[in-house]
Amino acid sequence: MELLRYVAFSADPSGGNPAGVVLEAAGLDDAAMLAAAAELGYSETAFVFPAADGALGVRYFSPLMEVPFCGHATIATAVAHAERYGAGELRLITKAGQVAVRTGPGPDGSTVATLVSVPPRTAAIDPEDLAELLAALDWSAGELDLALPPRAAYAGAWHPVIAAADRARLADLDYDLPRLAGLMERLGWATVDLVWRESATVFHARNPFPPGGVVEDPATGAAAAALGGYLRELELVALPATVTVHQGYDMGRPSTITVGIPADPGSGIAVTGTAVAL
Repeated sequence: MELLRYVAFSADPSGGNPAGVVLEAAGLDDAAMLAAAAELGYSETAFVFPAADGALGVRYFSPLMEVPFCGHATIATAVAHAERYGAGELRLITKAGQVAVRTGPGPDGSTVATLVSVPPRTAAIDPEDLAELLAALDWSAGELDLALPPRAAYAGAWHPVIAAADRARLADLDYDLPRLAGLMERLGWATVDLVWRESATVFHARNPFPPGGVVEDPATGAAAAALGGYLRELELVALPATVTVHQGYDMGRPSTITVGIPADPGSGIAVTGTAVAL
């Protein structure tokens, strides 16, 4: 097994979110993939298999569990594939569904990848679950941005979107890990997408990921795609839109995610970023 290491959503290896990539994972069983992901210790590692009609199957493992979809590991996989086999179009078959990815040269000579998520959707959060979520985060309802109501959002995996009223609240993240992990496991949430809106199309985000054994993700493409679907469904952005998500700054691993939101309510959300080998 050749295990590649990439950083996604940054052209600087000291930024972004590290991901493992195994481009030829045929023959590996679940136990071997989980063990490799756990040993590596990154929030996700992607394992690629041949699939029908030229597509590629991809499975994603955190150090503790398999997840249905991971955005930053998808970007890393696409860039690794492009560097080895050439840039172009890929069809990835994930447990969440089919994801189209396009790779090409970036303006600074890096390789840039754009994925298009499965169709997104949102769901209300039960008031008792929301209260438990805020208690686990040690946030109060009065610290939320009422213009961005709490919702669970999906674009391959579920993420509650919780908006802070100011940047200082987002910067001060010190949560009850066991309590939050238990709530997320019960409700099937992948990460919590904590956001602060700087302007109409610029957001700052932090993403706790305790179910996967990770305190915080420095860049979360799946959550960014879910956020794009949330903004469209709740009519919180003029369409079509290009949204920039800054993440990882509070961790010292700055990351930039570009989110393309088409006007068509049935279409997937585009997530763009670069990746570099470690």
